[in-house]
Amino acid sequence: MNFLRGVMGGQSAGPQHTEAETIQKLCDRVASSTLLDDRRNAVRALKSLSKKYRLEVGIQAMEHLIHVLQTDRSDSEIIGYALDTLYNIISNDEEEEVEENSTRQSEDLGSQFTEIFIKQQENVTLLLSLLEEFDFHVRWPGVKLLTSLLKQLGPQVQQIILVSPMGVSRLMDLLADSREVIRNDGVLLLQALTRSNGAIQKIVAFENAFERLLDIITEEGNSDGGIVVEDCLILLQNLLKNNNSNQNFFKEGSYIQRMKPWFEVGDENSGWSAQKVTNLHLMLQLVRVLVSPTNPPGATSSCQKAMFQCGLLQQLCTILMATGVPADILTETINTVSEVIRGCQVNQDYFASVNAPSNPPRPAIVVLLMSMVNERQPFVLRCAVLYCFQCFLYKNQKGQGEIVSTLLPSTIDATGNSVSAGQLLCGGLFSTDSLSNWCAAVALAHALQENATQKEQLLRVQLATSIGNPPVSLLQQCTNILSQGSKIQTRVGLLMLLCTWLSNCPIAVTHFLHNSANVPFLTGQIAENLGEEEQLVQGLCALLLGISIYFNDNSLESYMKEKLKQLIEKRIGKENFIEKLGFISKHELYSRASQKPQPNFPSPEYMIFDHEFTKLVKELEGVITKAIYKSSEEDKKEEEVKKTLEQHDNIVTHYKNMIREQDLQLEELKQQISTLKCQNEQLQTAVTQQASQIQQHKDQYNLLKVQLGKDNQHQGPYNNGAQINGIQPEEISRLREEIEELKSNRELLQTQLAEKDSLIENLKSSQTASDMNEQSSTKDSEQIAELKQELATLKSQLNSQSVEITRLHTEKHELLQKMEAFTKSIPVQGENESIIASKTTDVEGRLSALLQETKELKNEVKALSEERTSIKEQLDSSNSTIAILQNEKDKLQLEVTDSKKEQDDLLVLLADQDQKILSLKNKLKDLGHPIEEEDELESGDQDDEDDENEDGIKDQDHI
Repeated sequence: MNFLRGVMGGQSAGPQHTEAETIQKLCDRVASSTLLDDRRNAVRALKSLSKKYRLEVGIQAMEHLIHVLQTDRSDSEIIGYALDTLYNIISNDEEEEVEENSTRQSEDLGSQFTEIFIKQQENVTLLLSLLEEFDFHVRWPGVKLLTSLLKQLGPQVQQIILVSPMGVSRLMDLLADSREVIRNDGVLLLQALTRSNGAIQKIVAFENAFERLLDIITEEGNSDGGIVVEDCLILLQNLLKNNNSNQNFFKEGSYIQRMKPWFEVGDENSGWSAQKVTNLHLMLQLVRVLVSPTNPPGATSSCQKAMFQCGLLQQLCTILMATGVPADILTETINTVSEVIRGCQVNQDYFASVNAPSNPPRPAIVVLLMSMVNERQPFVLRCAVLYCFQCFLYKNQKGQGEIVSTLLPSTIDATGNSVSAGQLLCGGLFSTDSLSNWCAAVALAHALQENATQKEQLLRVQLATSIGNPPVSLLQQCTNILSQGSKIQTRVGLLMLLCTWLSNCPIAVTHFLHNSANVPFLTGQIAENLGEEEQLVQGLCALLLGISIYFNDNSLESYMKEKLKQLIEKRIGKENFIEKLGFISKHELYSRASQKPQPNFPSPEYMIFDHEFTKLVKELEGVITKAIYKSSEEDKKEEEVKKTLEQHDNIVTHYKNMIREQDLQLEELKQQISTLKCQNEQLQTAVTQQASQIQQHKDQYNLLKVQLGKDNQHQGPYNNGAQINGIQPEEISRLREEIEELKSNRELLQTQLAEKDSLIENLKSSQTASDMNEQSSTKDSEQIAELKQELATLKSQLNSQSVEITRLHTEKHELLQKMEAFTKSIPVQGENESIIASKTTDVEGRLSALLQETKELKNEVKALSEERTSIKEQLDSSNSTIAILQNEKDKLQLEVTDSKKEQDDLLVLLADQDQKILSLKNKLKDLGHPIEEEDELESGDQDDEDDENEDGIKDQDHI
């Protein structure tokens, strides 16, 4: 407050004395008047004075205005006047001063008044509560005031809103306001609120901000909308940029699909207003935010796939090939397509199939490359095309092969009717435009990136330089242009291409060294003392020569590794060579290119380094330095160690493959066992069901027998007469014989039933045996798991022994160096020789012991492998036993099924026989022939025996 009074006193053009008194009187009226109308009129007057006399009103009236907001909330009119007055005091938007000093002083006033207002956090909380009022005269000035506070002191106000209960949620309600003025200003408020604050961004996103903003953009006409669409897009960028959580939420909420209609712009040449260009530019930037290379790879990949599936990539390619599109929109569209396809095989394959609407149709890649090597095209457009080509080839070996194949003799179009990508790249590589040379060299280098096959294929490319002369290889032509002393940008591009080509490709190194002029040219370039402009070329030549040493397979006797090192030491010097090699990473443009994959340069002369090449330099600089200082003995030892490690790796890989195969076999066996268990359970269920059905039939049979007995008791006394209807005794005897025959048939059927019961018992015993075999196979799998653990332990021991051997080799070499240095400085004495010899013997002894221990470990691994093989054979035998038992079980099951059917048939026959016996007895009784009690007793006893047998069968089935 004292500072503000000082500013007021120092103003040269202050208000008249009467205005100062007026402001003071109005403040007193606001503070002391009891009538609401008087206070309202006083606040209205302060509002009218606040624009012209901002400082005085702010100093004297701010506290009174805040008090009005606290006490007079029931009157929306006075609240609106107070909010407008505070907005005029704090805001810098409507200042009329034009001079710089006045503008700077105005900004200072706004920040000072904002600091006074938010010093009491309750004031911001009070303002948030006023935003809940639906009255237009309260909500709108409240939104403007809070927006102004955020513009003045954003981080402090953001923190207050963040800790305020439901603070962010209250502000989100502004987007749903039906009054467009408040809704649009609410979007501006949320822009200021979400700027550079990840916590608030997450809260706003989870308050359904994406849905509401996309609805507003759709209502306003997508890219054809006005400035409201622009504000919504800026807010969406604030929410998504560098916020992985919100990006994931946006993708999972299927909001990417809603972006497709934004890019349905049509082919009209007219209708590209400035606002539409701005909107579409922001929309493309929003797509790039979701697929930026700086995002986590998993999130970027999922967004790329979603964009292809919903047709967004296809829509972007349509804009790419459309006519009448403004240059800046076309450039940004190319950059957007680049990042949508970068590293995504599906999207890259689709982009390769896109054709331009020409006659005849040409691939989009060819059309873009034509723009890249055309020096009349805008610089930013050529950079965008190069970035698109790089993204198309990024982790795309299929695309790399297609590009290189267009350069090979077998695939070149003999008619010359169509231009291929390879021909365009070669044309740009050897044109007179240095920028085209650089772009073509970098593009061709990306076709070889991490692809040894294509590096070897490119060696087959032959170029016809002039009529009558034999063709030369592409590799030779590149070195010829280097030696001709072209522009620095051209030479840098060619050197980057050659370094990428030769790295990790000994065959290409051999072809390069086969030309006897290449090595003298490189050593001559490195050894010269040139100006600062040529230092970068010297560094790249040193890198190329170092690659020729490091990846040399010693197939050329005249340019073996050791001879090249001697040449460097003789003509250049190792220290000077390493110093020149360091010129690359120390260059001012090197760090800039290493930050982002996109080639974004302010002008062509800054176009020196490629992003992927900086990675290659970082990877090779250290290993080349070590390779230069290594002696031939060290190289041999290193090669021996590499071979040993490769052998160990091969052994480990072999065992890993064996373990993987055995794991697969174990999984198959487990699946078979589980299948057999399920089948066994099903069979048991079927047996149980059949047993219950048999029991039901028995119960029905017993019930029928009881009913038959009762009928016999009732009909007995009435059947004692003599013949009825004239039937003779011979017929009675025949009926008795039939009864006897039926009884014997029933006994035979009961015997067969008992045999079937014994078959069921045998099936159950075989099932128990199969379960025991399953347990034995489980034990075998446990033994195999233990062997796996022992094998892993032996592998770790082998690795530790390999490390120890390497360390002892190093220690031995250091001792030998010390011994040589000592012998050169001091005459050799017997004691020193004995000490050195003893140390050397000690090291060799330890080394031999470790080698012996390694051999023992290998023997143990071999023994374990044999034991594992035997266990595997046992497991196979057990599996075969299980298979045999399963076949027997299936056969028994079929027999059980047949026996069940036979039992059912027997039961039906028994029931029929009983029915016949009953009918015959009834006939005998009707004829008056007496039935002996013996027969009835025998039939009763037989029924009891049947019941006992049936109960026994039931018990067996239950067991």
